[in-house]
Amino acid sequence: MEFQELNEFFKARGFGRKIGFGKYPAVVVVDVIPAFTNPELPLGANLDQEIYQIRRILEATRSMDVPIFYTTVAYEDRDLHDAGIWALKQSGVMTLQAGTPEVEIDPRLGRLPGEAVLVKKYASAFFGTDLLSRLNTLRVDTLILTGCTTSGCVRATAVDGLQYGFRVMVVEEAVGDRAELAHKQSLFDLNAKYADVVSVDDVVEYCASNLKSGF
Repeated sequence: MEFQELNEFFKARGFGRKIGFGKYPAVVVVDVIPAFTNPELPLGANLDQEIYQIRRILEATRSMDVPIFYTTVAYEDRDLHDAGIWALKQSGVMTLQAGTPEVEIDPRLGRLPGEAVLVKKYASAFFGTDLLSRLNTLRVDTLILTGCTTSGCVRATAVDGLQYGFRVMVVEEAVGDRAELAHKQSLFDLNAKYADVVSVDDVVEYCASNLKSGF
């Protein structure tokens, strides 16, 4: 079945209902680092357009003092013991060595001082980090989710976000993948079961209409 036909099939069975934005959002930018944004590297892909769209979201949310969190993946052990079994599955993790430029936040995002960077070892931004406690302290109820890859770390973060009780908004133009088919399938599945797939314009309008600076 084509995605449109599948969407109707799932919708008829009660999937894909809208969660909607809450009152207290945070932006999570997943793994937008050169290791993933340089298409010449093993784990990389051309994410120029996605970075442009993420910047639009950052500009809209910064003006409202919305909390912004970035994640990166970095391994400190030269033998990659801190990558665990994952290192057996994909050799590209060799490009994720701590202290190298490949694991720094892509400078095109223009990260500002005070915008937190969380270092993770695995897919979800929640696993092995203090993201949950940070969000709870800020009373966040909505995650505006961007970054890469749609089928990997974005998806894992979205599923965990829902399981922790957050309204997860995956921004369609602001997430990317190495494979278009994996990207589209993941967006379909996330929208059906775990998150709302929204547009950048939806986020910008939400910020302008519902948020006050310094919320």
